[in-house]
Amino acid sequence: MKLLWFTWKDRRNPQGGGAEVVNEELAKRLVADGHQVKFIVAGFRDGAAQEERDGFEIIRVGDRWSVYWRAFIYYRKHLSDWPDKVIDEINAMPFFCRFFVRQPNGIFIHQLTRMNWFYQMFFPLNIIGFLAEPIYLWLLSGRTAITVSSSTKAGLVRYGFRKERVEVMRLGLNVAPVADLAAAVKDPDPTMLALGCVRPMKRTDHVVRAFELAKREMPELKLIVAGDMSWDYGKEVCRMVAASPHVSSITCHDRVSEKEKLELMRRAHVLCAASVQEGWGLVVPEANSQGTPAVAYDIDGLRDSVQHGETGLITASNDPAGLARAVVELLRDRETYGRLRRRAWEWSKTLNYDETYGTFSRWLAEL
Repeated sequence: MKLLWFTWKDRRNPQGGGAEVVNEELAKRLVADGHQVKFIVAGFRDGAAQEERDGFEIIRVGDRWSVYWRAFIYYRKHLSDWPDKVIDEINAMPFFCRFFVRQPNGIFIHQLTRMNWFYQMFFPLNIIGFLAEPIYLWLLSGRTAITVSSSTKAGLVRYGFRKERVEVMRLGLNVAPVADLAAAVKDPDPTMLALGCVRPMKRTDHVVRAFELAKREMPELKLIVAGDMSWDYGKEVCRMVAASPHVSSITCHDRVSEKEKLELMRRAHVLCAASVQEGWGLVVPEANSQGTPAVAYDIDGLRDSVQHGETGLITASNDPAGLARAVVELLRDRETYGRLRRRAWEWSKTLNYDETYGTFSRWLAEL
């Protein structure tokens, strides 16, 4: 099979994240099974126009804004007769492949992004994006789709997709769980961790505020913030940390390596996730694999990757006060903490990309 995959960014894009990790793990397995895979994505500074990696090809056209039009033109000029099947990946905006490709095609969507527009985009684009999502989902609702969580599936059904035509695949992990939970030594003081790109939609400022509230009840509490802080919002969070009365108890790291990321996950006592919306929240099972449970807001994606009362806690309210209460509750109850930590670790060991790929390849075969 020749598969053409439209998506706005690849893993090497400076804005690449968990979705791109998933895409390329699946592409590697497709290639290993004898298929040919080409991605059409947006270009970025110093990014090659074409690149081959792990057996699949990446074609970069346009930029963040023009990629949708430029991808259409590139397909018409160079690839209209090449693929057997086509994937239209929706990451904020679709490519509307159903209206111009001749081959069988389906929708791959990690998450609905409606509220994210108000955090990630400026006026009036945030209003346009917010209003556009239900419209384009309705236009595409006749397609077969695949997603990564039950929350996203429920959202698609709400916007007109047929329930039986939306497949959910459980995501795997490309990090190895610690072999021995006892060997994942925690920091001497209880430590919260906020990890990932520091962008408005991640609401890292909520974690900082929650830490300041929780520290009133746990004076020994520490906070680690790690992720790309080059955006304006990241700089704002840095200023917030510098002005905090507890700045001496907060450690900030910019973008970290994979090795450093896993070390921070092992050291921390609890991962805190306060996003506006997620597809799955890959950082949660990654932290679980290193022996660290999560406390997360009750939002799409995170309520799927955090099993409340089993592998972590979902907050009663999506605000810093709710996050602080849940963190204090978890860290003060050593018995509950130990139970959740172990179950989170054991659950992470059941997640693998072979299962993910099995679901994905069956969905592709049925397009």
